[in-house]
Amino acid sequence: MTADTCRVVHRALVFASVVCCTLVAASFVFFARDQIAGASKHQQNELVAGAPASTSAPAVVHHGQPRAFVDHAAHTLTSPFASLVHSNNDWVTHGFPAAVALLVYGLGLGYLARFAQEKA
Repeated sequence: MTADTCRVVHRALVFASVVCCTLVAASFVFFARDQIAGASKHQQNELVAGAPASTSAPAVVHHGQPRAFVDHAAHTLTSPFASLVHSNNDWVTHGFPAAVALLVYGLGLGYLARFAQEKA
């Protein structure tokens, strides 16, 4: 491989790593914000009612296009790791695949990028 080809491969791998990690991290931040907002609303409803409310299934929320794109892309990136999780906890179900994806796409692609740069 020529030096120019190695630089192009290096930059492409770094760009892919940054994009993948950004999408996964942004989706997890959106999930965390939704969970915190939902917990706050649930607590406010309990305070107003004066009695503990029954826990019901959360309502399905349809998000706008930028959020839907980020969530779909992050789901696609984390789906290979989602089968490793067998939990009823939403934080574990979303957090573990996100953490593994950040390791694979951040460290893995970063290592490949450095390896490609060394060959130049």
